[in-house]
Amino acid sequence: MMPLAMAGEAVGMIKKISGNGAHRQFIENMGFVPGAEVTIVSKNSDGMIVSIKGARIAINNDVALKIYI
Repeated sequence: MMPLAMAGEAVGMIKKISGNGAHRQFIENMGFVPGAEVTIVSKNSDGMIVSIKGARIAINNDVALKIYI
């Protein structure tokens, strides 16, 4: 298990979301929930664009470090 920010693979299954109540709820409300498949579309030094549940979402590295695949 590793943070999404450190993933080298383009596709992974979300295992857990770390963080405290409000921040964790914000991440889960975007669709990042355990069991969901996430695909990394592109990455740069500030964050990444991912595809999850048919939507493309831009997330920064702080959020990507809280999503474990």
